[in-house]
Order: sequence, then structure tokens, then C-alpha cells
Amino acid sequence: MTDILFGQSYYLYFDPKLYAAMQPYPPLGTLYAVSYMRARGWSAALFDAMLSAGPHEWDSALRQHTPRYAVIFEDNFNYLSKMSLLRMREAAFLMLDYAKARGSVTIACGADMTDHAELYLQRGADFVLIGEGEETLAELVAFLDAAGARSADNLPDGSGLYAIRGLAYHQNGQVIRTPARPVIRDLDSLPLPAWDMVDYAKYRSLWQAHHGYTSLNLVTTRGCPFHCNWCAKPIWGQKYSVRSPQNVVAEMRWLKDAFNPDHIWFMDDIMGIQDRWIEHFADELDAAGLRIPFKSLNRVDLLLRGRTIPALARAGAQIVWVGAESGSQKILDAMDKGTTVEQIYEATRQLHAHGVKVAFFLQFGYPGETRDDIELTLKMVRDLMPDDIGISVSYPLPGTPFYERVRHELGERANWHDSADLAMLYQGPFATAFYRQLHTVVHKDYRSRRMWASLRAALRKPANLRPAHIRQTAAMIYHWLTLPGARRELDRLARLPHDPTRLPNVTV
Repeated sequence: MTDILFGQSYYLYFDPKLYAAMQPYPPLGTLYAVSYMRARGWSAALFDAMLSAGPHEWDSALRQHTPRYAVIFEDNFNYLSKMSLLRMREAAFLMLDYAKARGSVTIACGADMTDHAELYLQRGADFVLIGEGEETLAELVAFLDAAGARSADNLPDGSGLYAIRGLAYHQNGQVIRTPARPVIRDLDSLPLPAWDMVDYAKYRSLWQAHHGYTSLNLVTTRGCPFHCNWCAKPIWGQKYSVRSPQNVVAEMRWLKDAFNPDHIWFMDDIMGIQDRWIEHFADELDAAGLRIPFKSLNRVDLLLRGRTIPALARAGAQIVWVGAESGSQKILDAMDKGTTVEQIYEATRQLHAHGVKVAFFLQFGYPGETRDDIELTLKMVRDLMPDDIGISVSYPLPGTPFYERVRHELGERANWHDSADLAMLYQGPFATAFYRQLHTVVHKDYRSRRMWASLRAALRKPANLRPAHIRQTAAMIYHWLTLPGARRELDRLARLPHDPTRLPNVTV
């Protein structure tokens, strides 16, 4: 019998867009929770939903481990966890059903659980951890174990349960929420994630088969102190905690020795907020003789401080993703982004000058955005030709000023089903069909230009031509030929009224 079985509800198999991309990463936040509890003497097992076929496999894990506590602890470093995708919420509910049927005490922790604790308590969670989770989980399990209790209803009022901060539970038919718990500030004090529980061979084979290399995930921070008004922060709020460069490099050395990954993804909301942190990080890597190519998420204004970009290049940055969002300063200001279009241009130029690729997150549909604003964003992409782009539409998340602004416009549906949904959930500037078609137009224009640049470079040295260039040429011609028709359809859809109750299926 195992004390705790940990799982999470993000199943790659249930997200068609990302399943096709096949870039799976272990649930890092869950691994931290496992290691935290093991360090306190509890036996633990891990169910990794990322590569699972569905919740029925969670049921098999419950049968195998017969845990006293079944804990759905979401990977809060995965941005999709904050989006509360309906398919994953449904999976979490089913996982709770299985765990209750097996007689385990059920505990849930994550962004969606924090935002909708009552919903999870109604669906079978005995307790919901509000916020970060590790410290609350440790106190809760120790308390229940000492009291011999399985739920709050097994405990008398005043039993001491309320003293555990960051907790929600049912008692006598009422939802009880205890005071909020401060976040962990000393991240170096945390044990490393429970990497030994990861089926790394399975991850490695998938990465090799689909991409020809392997990649693992790390974080250097928790949280973000900036105030973009559409960004939800249910776990860490405005708090920002950072590991020391030495601590991060030590984990990279451990991973290099244990798994030898070809690449690292730093999953931080923003890497390197503290002044000169990235410079010190590069120094530590140099001293350790360690270099693993990586991708990271950064802010354009912070990239332009001091010698941050040269330090990123020295540290091994392969590609940097930035929240460009829009090429319209009017929209960036409306978002309270705190960056400028000029900074996007300059950071992109400097990254490319130092041999670092750059990719843009683009966001369409923010209130007040016009076709002229959209065209400014498309112009920015054409001017700078980033090495990759990710496109989304503005998504109202609970707890954000943006959500409160459009809350009265939300219908019965307030979440996407999966990450490719692109549904407008509020009365945005245009209808859902428009933004799905815009996604098509932007990608056709961008991909054809990227392919042409690649082909033109190859033609300068005919010896470098490969069969792949023939396929690339065919795709490029297809995009060019179909782009005018796609633009005409976009113009037609721009004239339609926005009705959030009608979400037509438009090919993306």
C-alpha cells in the first residue's frame, strides 16, 4: 500500500493540436510535489497523464498502489493548466470518481481547482488545495493521518483543520475556505523534482522518433510580478521567487549525467527578471563546463537591459519566445503590457545578431482591436520574420481585470475544449469564425515567406538542395495560391456580427 498516488489531468492524447506536435514534457509541478512529500517521509507513486491513453489508466494505478491519498496535483508550470481546458477538467472529474470508488481520500490542486474549488468539491474532492500546494498538502496529510480522518465531516468543528492555510473543504454542508498561505520564497530549499519516477525512456523514444533529439523541462522561477491585465495568476499571484543560478546549474548537471538531454525548455513565465541573473547563470555554466541548448520565455524590455542577450547566447539559448502580442501600441497599452513595439523590433534584431532565434506569441481579439491594428501585427511579423509564431485569441481567465471587464458578456461556455479551439467567449471585435480564419491567413502568409527564404538560401548553394526542398516548394506554392482566397473569406467574415452562441467549425 502506497501513502500517496499523485497524478495530473493534462492528457496529451486529448489535445489534438499538441498531440500532433508531439513535444511531451513530464509534469514538472507534480514532480516537485512528489519530491516534497517523499522528503517528509511519505511513500509516493506517480501516474503521468501526459503520455497516458486516458483516466482508465489512472484507475489501474489506483488498483495497483491502493493509496490512502489520491492527489490530483496539476503541473502549474504548464500554461495549459491555467486555461482550464474543458476536456482536461472532465478528465479530472473522472479521476476523482475512480479514486472515490477505490476508497482513497481525494485531494485536488491546480489553477482550475483554485478558481473553482466548489466545483471540484461537488464532484468528489474531499479537499482542494488553494494556490501553490506543497506546504498545504504536507500539513493536511499529516493532520488527517494523526486524526485518523478521511474527510472534514469526520472531524468536529474546532478540530484544528481550519488552521491549515490554503485549503477548501465541505463541512456540515458548507464550503469552508481557510486563509491564504504565503508562497514559498526560498526555492533553493526545495528538493529537486522526482525525476526518478519519470518513464524517461518513453519520452526519449517519442522525441527521437518525431524530432531526432530529446528535450526536458526546468524552471528557474515561480510567478511573475508584471501586470498584463489578461494574464491569470491563481497560484502565485504577483509574487515572484527565483532559484539561484548555482542551484539551477546543479540540476542541469544532474540531468545531464542521468539522462543526457539534447535540449532544455525553461518553463518560467518569464526567465531572468532579476537584474544580471542571466549573466550570472551564463557564468556558472561556463565554470561548470556545461552547455545544453535551450528555449526560454522572456520579455522584450528585459532582454534589452545590459548584456542580457549576449549572456543568453553564451548560456546556450537556441530560441527565445517573447510575448509580442500585437504590433499596435494602442493594443499593448490597453493590455497593460508595459512594453513597446519598438522594443519588440530591437530585441528581435539583437537576438538574431547574436545567433539566437526568436519566436512571437501573438494575441488577437482584444477589446478595441480593429482591422488596422491587426494589419500592424501582420506588418510586424513580415518586417521581423520571427523563427516561429504562436497564435491565440484573447481568453478571459478568472481573477484578471480583463475577465472582470468582459464577464457580463460571457455565455454558458467560459472555457475552450482544447488548445486549438480559438473560440471567442465574449463580445470581441469580430466573430469566432473570423479569428479561426485569421489564424489560417496568418499562417499561410508566414509559412510561405519562411519557406521562400529557406529555399532561396538553399539555391545559393545547389549542393545543399535536398528532397525536403521539393516538398517545401510544393507547400509554399500551395500557400501562395490559396492565400488570396483565404483573405477574401476573412474579409467576408469580418462583416458578420459576433454571436458567442454560434461557434461554427472553420478549418484551421
